[in-house]
Amino acid sequence: MLTQDKQQRNWKPIIKEFAAVVGKNGVVQRREELITYECDGLTSYRQRPAVVVLPRTTQQVAAVVKICNKYAVPFIARGSGTGLSGGALPVENSVLIVTSLMRQILDVDLENQRVVVQPGVINNWVTQTVSGAGFYYAPDPSSQIICSIGGNVAENSGGVHCLKYGVTTNHVLGLKIVTPEGEILDLGGEIPEMPGYDLTGIFVGSEGTLGIATEITLRILKSAESICVLLADFTSIEAAGASVSDIISAGIIPGGMEIMDNLSINAVEDVTALNVYPRDATAILLVEIDGLAVEVAANKQKVAEICKQNGARNVTSASDPEQRLKLWKGRKAAFAAAGHLSPDYYVQDGVIPRTQLAYVLQEIEALSQKYGYKIANVFHAGDGNLHPLILFDNSVPGALEIVEEVGGEILKLCVRVGGSISGEHGIGADKKCYMPQMFTQADLETMQWVRQVFNPKGLANPEKIFPTPRTCGEAARAMGESGKKFEAIEGVERF
Repeated sequence: MLTQDKQQRNWKPIIKEFAAVVGKNGVVQRREELITYECDGLTSYRQRPAVVVLPRTTQQVAAVVKICNKYAVPFIARGSGTGLSGGALPVENSVLIVTSLMRQILDVDLENQRVVVQPGVINNWVTQTVSGAGFYYAPDPSSQIICSIGGNVAENSGGVHCLKYGVTTNHVLGLKIVTPEGEILDLGGEIPEMPGYDLTGIFVGSEGTLGIATEITLRILKSAESICVLLADFTSIEAAGASVSDIISAGIIPGGMEIMDNLSINAVEDVTALNVYPRDATAILLVEIDGLAVEVAANKQKVAEICKQNGARNVTSASDPEQRLKLWKGRKAAFAAAGHLSPDYYVQDGVIPRTQLAYVLQEIEALSQKYGYKIANVFHAGDGNLHPLILFDNSVPGALEIVEEVGGEILKLCVRVGGSISGEHGIGADKKCYMPQMFTQADLETMQWVRQVFNPKGLANPEKIFPTPRTCGEAARAMGESGKKFEAIEGVERF
C-alpha cells in the first residue's frame, strides 16, 4: 500500500532523474501538455498524471521504474490510449510511462512464423510487414489501425477473427518484461510449448499490474488460400442470432461472425457512405469463411442456406479483397459512427453463451425502454462477445450515473446467464466494482496473491481490476441487493 502523503511529494528531483534517463524531451510535465494523457478511450473519467515519461528501450523503462520504486511513486503503463475500460487511466500524482516511442519491429522470422516487436508497434503494422510474404497477424481489434501491441497484450485484446483464431494470448510466444521493481525478465520463448509455469499466459491480460512488456514475440499465420465474406440481412435480430448458433452447430467455424443492429447500420452508412449495408434491415450478419478453396465454396453454400432458413431476406457474398475490405470497414467503424448518433456513448463489453443471445438482446432492449436511453448493438456474435453502446448526453446532470447503472445491469445479466463481465476490453477502473458479481472472495484473494508476488509495493497500475473498500466494496454489495449506483472511481473526477 502507498503510505506517503502524495500531496507532499517533491517532484523536482524525480523529474531530474527521469530526464537523465530519457532526456528532457522524453519527460512531459507542463500542465497543458498533460491534458493529452488524462484519460484513455474510456473518456467518462479523467485524471491528469503528475509526469509523463517516454522511454525508447527496455533499459530506459527499467531505469524509470526503479526511480518510481526509489520514491514510492505509482506508475501506469500506456500505449496508444485506445483502451475502453480505464486500464491506462492515471491515478492522482502518478507517473505515466508511455511506450508510444517504442515502435521498432525488431525481428521478422518467416520460416518459424514469428515476429518480435516493441510494445508501441501498431497492431496493423505487423500484418503490413509480413503480408507481402503471405502471412498475417490474426488478432484484429476494431482499433487495429491505431492500437498498440503492448496495449493488446495488457488487455488480451480480441477482434472480429477471435472466434476461429483466438485472442492475443493465443498469439504471444514470449515476452521481455520490466517487473514493478525494475528488473528485466524473459517469459516464454520462441516456441509454442514451453515447460514450467505459463508465466506468459499470466502476464497477458494482467493490465499492467504485473509489469511492463518491452519486447513481444508474436506468432504469425499463413494467409488462407481462399476467403469469402457473406452478408445476410434480417427483419429480426433474434433470427440473426439463431443463424449464428445454427452455423456453429453445423460444424462450420467461420473466421469471424459479427452482428449489427439497425441503429448501428444506419450510423455506419451515414458516416462512411459505403453503401454496402441495407438500411431497412433490423440486423445484418457478417460471416467470413476461410481455408482451402473447395472448403470455402462448400461452407459458403451451407451458411447461405442456414441464414435463409432463419428468415434472411438476402444473402450476398464477396470474394474480391476490395469488396471484403468494404464489408469489414463498416463493422470496424461502428464505434466511431456511434459518436454521430449522440453527443456521448458508453460502451460495455460482456460475454454470453451463444444459446442465450436472443434472450439477452431482448433484455437489453427492455433496459433501454426502462431507462429511456437508446442502445446500439454491435458484437462478435460467434463467441457471444457483446458491445452494447448506450447513447446519452453527458452535459445533462446525472446522465452518466444512470448510464453507468444501465451498463452495470447489462454486465450482471451476462453473468446471470453464464457469461463474463469482459471479453476483450479488460476490467481496468471501470468494471472493478463488478468483479464480486463473477468471482468469490476466495477467487479474488487468490488473484491478489499473484499480483503481490510481482507487485509487492502496489506501485504498478494501482486501483485497477480489483475492488477496493473505499470505492467498490459497499457499492458492489448494494448493487447486488438493491440495484443502487456505485460511487465514482477513486481518485478521478467526472466531467
